[in-house]
Amino acid sequence: MNITHFEESMYKLIVEASTHLPKDVRRAVKAAKEKENAGTSAAMSLATITNNIKMADDQVSPICQDTGLPTFKIKTPVGVNQLELKTAIKNAIALATKNGKLRPNSVDSLTGENSGDNLGGGTPVIKFDQWEKDYIEVRLILKGGGCENKNIQYSLPCELEGLGRAGRDLDGIRKCIMHSVYQAQGQGCSAGFIGVGIGGDRSSGYDLAKEQLFRSVEDVNPNEDLRKLEEYVMENANKLGIGTMGFGGEATLLGCKIGVMNRIPASFYVSVAYNCWAFRRQGVAIDPLSGEIQEWMYQEGELIDFAEKDEEGASAKEAITLQAPISEEQIRSLKVGDVVQINGMMYTGRDAIHKHLTDHESPVDLNGQIVYHCGPVMLKDEEGVWHVKAAGPTTSIREEPYQGDIMKKFGIRAVIGKGGMGPKTLAALSEFGGVYLNAIGGAAQYYADCIKSVEGVDLMQFGIPEAMWHLKVEGFTAVVTMDSHGNSLHADVDKSSLEKLAQFKERVF
Repeated sequence: MNITHFEESMYKLIVEASTHLPKDVRRAVKAAKEKENAGTSAAMSLATITNNIKMADDQVSPICQDTGLPTFKIKTPVGVNQLELKTAIKNAIALATKNGKLRPNSVDSLTGENSGDNLGGGTPVIKFDQWEKDYIEVRLILKGGGCENKNIQYSLPCELEGLGRAGRDLDGIRKCIMHSVYQAQGQGCSAGFIGVGIGGDRSSGYDLAKEQLFRSVEDVNPNEDLRKLEEYVMENANKLGIGTMGFGGEATLLGCKIGVMNRIPASFYVSVAYNCWAFRRQGVAIDPLSGEIQEWMYQEGELIDFAEKDEEGASAKEAITLQAPISEEQIRSLKVGDVVQINGMMYTGRDAIHKHLTDHESPVDLNGQIVYHCGPVMLKDEEGVWHVKAAGPTTSIREEPYQGDIMKKFGIRAVIGKGGMGPKTLAALSEFGGVYLNAIGGAAQYYADCIKSVEGVDLMQFGIPEAMWHLKVEGFTAVVTMDSHGNSLHADVDKSSLEKLAQFKERVF
């Protein structure tokens, strides 16, 4: 094999997966957008999503800033040197990271040190199988942390909130799948896709679930029972009213694929791999001699390119302008459902920053300022100037143990993220006069376009995603989902969707 050509092919695969959604995923997003009610926050979110897809296409930049832990599934003819392939893939990963097509996401679990090139123990994930065919098949999925954290595994029999007992049968499996959609809420960047693995042990069950995500959204399950179950879930999960980003609405789930394997008598696992709307999955067939791409996968059907920018949908409500520093009076005037547009400065802060600020002073004055839960993709030019390549929000609930205390300690008035936060933060917002703003998860190009300059950076020892970036923004749009009056859209949607989940308690299969 020409290993240089194979490495080039892997680089092309990585870039395509990171920057262009597959045809079947685009069609699913388009169908969701068409059935959403005009003028709602969910409709605005879907308009932002389709605009973001178009921007990523045009700029060949990451659709979402969280490019996840790259996972390759490879099938090779007998005799192919898999060690050479693995080395070539790692080289391609490092180059794609250097060129801003992947965010550096590989972190030492003991020291917290970021490798900077997406290489390290266990990263990327590369799984090989042999087959009788005469070509190499390589499939890649980039699955971000927000949706990865909403994966869930059930051990049957079990008791499920809202659904009661789930037994060791097809109906018990049905209940687990419906519950998995409910528990994800908007934290996994809904509307999403799920892969389900029935059986196996704890690790193989999750592998089977993730493997289902490599199937086409529109394929038909050859197992009749599973086909009926997939159709049932798709019909009924969207009745939960969770909606895009958890704002409520008609589109909660865009795809459901289920696989099954044998198990041992003592164990019965149902494993669910949740994937966000930014379903970055691609595949290629490779010539085993030349190393070049023979064919791209997932190419069936119509290509939806979202060529027309949706200005009307993306600004469904008149926006309230905010400019930092923000006063308590301004914050107290906001209420759940308001749309805001931010001009001026904001400062990024994720897990490492929140932990650091608990025990240390801030490197900048945060009084009246805005903290953005974001780990951007950044590139430095030849003059040493930083440029934002992708900058959507990360899931906020991880910061729940810290957020309220940090807001009060430093005088922070607004926090931007996705998926909402919990009761401790809500109480602090009321007490101190703060607000939580929900940005559109996965819309990394849309928000990068709102960032006009990088004014500085602190705490780079935590790595690019976790550093505190000083960003000057213009027209940065978000929705108030937790206000200073004790109101939380996230708590309301969770409560209403749990009530709706209960209607699926009775036996169906």
